[in-house]
Amino acid sequence: MKTWSLVEYIRSHSLDWRKEETMDRLLEAIGDARFVLLGEASHGTSEFYSIRARITQRLLERHGFSFVAVEGDWPSCYALNQYIKSYPGAPESPAEAMKAFGRWPEWMWANREIARLLDWMKELNRSREQGRQAGFYGLDVYSLWESMDAVMEYLTDKGLMDELEKARQAFSCFEPYSRDEQTYGAAAAFLSEDCEKEVQALLQDMRGRNKAAQGDSEEALGAEMNAMAAANAEHYYREMMRGGPESWNVRDRHMVEALERLMDFHGSVAKAIVWEHNTHIGDARATDMKEDGMVNVGQLLREKHPGEVFALGFGTYRGTVIAGRSWGAPLSRMKVPEAAAGSWEELMHQAGSHDQLLLLDNAPEELYRRVGHRAIGVVYHPEYERGNYVPTVVPERYDAFLHVDETRALEPLVLQEV
Repeated sequence: MKTWSLVEYIRSHSLDWRKEETMDRLLEAIGDARFVLLGEASHGTSEFYSIRARITQRLLERHGFSFVAVEGDWPSCYALNQYIKSYPGAPESPAEAMKAFGRWPEWMWANREIARLLDWMKELNRSREQGRQAGFYGLDVYSLWESMDAVMEYLTDKGLMDELEKARQAFSCFEPYSRDEQTYGAAAAFLSEDCEKEVQALLQDMRGRNKAAQGDSEEALGAEMNAMAAANAEHYYREMMRGGPESWNVRDRHMVEALERLMDFHGSVAKAIVWEHNTHIGDARATDMKEDGMVNVGQLLREKHPGEVFALGFGTYRGTVIAGRSWGAPLSRMKVPEAAAGSWEELMHQAGSHDQLLLLDNAPEELYRRVGHRAIGVVYHPEYERGNYVPTVVPERYDAFLHVDETRALEPLVLQEV
């Protein structure tokens, strides 16, 4: 199929996202999936957040979904969970809850788009009894120190002195590294000075305690999840300093492990909505990640739960985005140039310069070829645009694709732009 006929296929089979019935068609396609993975082509695009919020609201309100799990750290996201469930002592507003995001890039979850979703979820939860309220959780693995602090705080508050002493012994191993991940990672990777046994033993203790309690509170679950995050973060930072794909794989395997633990906690009928970048939720086997020895959340879930996963990819032809020019740099509002010639985004644009949904379940054989598909990270250089395209077999990577032709930058809660 030549490029022009690919465009004709997209034009004749895509659905106008501006029409309400298109949302209904998407929900029909999702069907009985227990894991709905909602992607994004950047971490700084307003429409990717607002559209995912619309889809999430429908799934939570009308289709029995249990929680939202995102590409964020457990301790900071749990503050948002406390807010929407009106827990005693919980933050009183989204802005107050979002103060928990002290790690760069804060704008990923501390933004006005998420604040609006949180207020909607809080209102939804007012009508639901405890235990059936919709949750908001973080799946990521970066929170080594924050998660250790949270475990210690939980054990102290509960007066669990035996477990607290074990935790102190485990975490004392990390004291020489002054809460610096790279310092610890270098020592662990190159000097064999690691704390793996200590944090793994603590995790097993926390899991054993929760298992004995037979479905304890969400607070106890949180302590276990923080112990898991600390254990896997230790592994992640150790592998990160060694280089290669294994640190990526540790991170995505952790996110799947955390997600499955949440599903267990919410019971046999639980259903999850996952918000992560396309590079995590789209099947890695449909990209050059496979040749590089990398796996991701989308691939692992499809392998573990065949027939229960629906992945929706996102993309844009042009617009603006929030990102940094280096890791830890102040945020900038940057221009996203028109998509590269021959890319998936350009094909979608040629098919119609409007927002459109393409369901991929009956895609023709000719669509099963690799094309460049744009991926923008938290670090972005628009002037080097050609380096932002991932070779992708789109129908193998996603179950559907939502193209937003022109997008605008995310609205951080506190804008400190350069």
